[in-house]
Amino acid sequence: MLTLEQFKEARNVLQGVLRPTPLIHSPYLSKSCGNNVYLKPENMQVTGAYKIRGAYYKISTLTDEEKARGLVTASAGNHAQGVAYAAQAAGVAATIVMPTTTPLVKVNNTKDYGANVVLHGEVFDDAAELAAQLAEEQGLTYVHPFNDLTLATGQGTIAYEIFQDLPDVDVILIPIGGGGLAAGVSTLAKLLNPNVEVIGVEPTGAASMKASLEAGHVVTLPTASTIADGVAVKTPGDLVFPYVQQNVDRVLALEDGELVEAFLDIMERHKMIVENAGLLTVAALKHLDCKGKNVVSVLSGGNMDVITMSSLVQHGLIGRGRIFTFAVQLPDRPGELMRVADVLARNNGNIIKLEHNQFVNINRQSGVELRVTLEAFGHDHKKQILQAMRDEGYQVAERDTGDLY
Repeated sequence: MLTLEQFKEARNVLQGVLRPTPLIHSPYLSKSCGNNVYLKPENMQVTGAYKIRGAYYKISTLTDEEKARGLVTASAGNHAQGVAYAAQAAGVAATIVMPTTTPLVKVNNTKDYGANVVLHGEVFDDAAELAAQLAEEQGLTYVHPFNDLTLATGQGTIAYEIFQDLPDVDVILIPIGGGGLAAGVSTLAKLLNPNVEVIGVEPTGAASMKASLEAGHVVTLPTASTIADGVAVKTPGDLVFPYVQQNVDRVLALEDGELVEAFLDIMERHKMIVENAGLLTVAALKHLDCKGKNVVSVLSGGNMDVITMSSLVQHGLIGRGRIFTFAVQLPDRPGELMRVADVLARNNGNIIKLEHNQFVNINRQSGVELRVTLEAFGHDHKKQILQAMRDEGYQVAERDTGDLY
């Protein structure tokens, strides 16, 4: 069983290893959801995610013989870095199997910590099969990324820090993949205060824990499709499942599109990069049915590659009406482009990109198609700009913005 004594031991082992991640109050998120919102920025943790907690503590409990055989694990990225870091600190060899879809930053960081990286499969479950095979064939010690109670104990130390910073916390939001973080944090949180509400959050495309809780036993999803690669797990852990079942009050499942909004909120308001799995708890704030409560959103990690980041920024700005594209047919004569530019300037539209095509048809009275990509202040400003164009006699139509870069 997970006991208070075990959590205390894990906290003692991790002292001096972890980077402090004190709670950050968010006035913007608090106002938007009607609660007092605090962020637990594990994206700023050593290796860029909370996973160092469980990995380091787990490896500290291994025997010399287990360490000497070498370690192997499977991971979508953050556990990989945690194991690689802890193995390097302990002077132990580690092999990490990662899905081929793992962001490059996570792969490179894992290699930088001295681990041998093997890319295999499209999701975590595929990588886990190979890792288990390597453990059996080569006699390696398998360090499971979530289905391990010792590992979950290390992850749960987050709850100590939350209560230290905010003793009267009412709600803790945690992302759920395989269930190790949820099991550890929820169990310790309930030991410290049985009245605290713990809510797990999953993406709808990989809501394996929600499905398992509804079924009353662990189930396997046919697929795990989500932009939140850190929680793309088809089968939650059977060892940690009873603790989630007992201590997590409910689980929310959110669409991937909500993570795009959350990414912009955290980046613009708090100047932090948080990966999609960690953004689940921010997106969940809008779905809370309480008001005036002290709510902590655990930001589980920040290991996001630049390509994904740029895509989220672009889609987020388009979704908020801050970037849009329209097309208009113009007469093929000098000065028409200047007229359009004048209308846009008078309405504070900032031009990002122009495409001026004179060859869309042979009618010179409407022979030029102009596509304009603009920066605006939001949907209301966008409507204002489009209406101003129509008021000048132009027939405009919105178009797919496409790739800005």
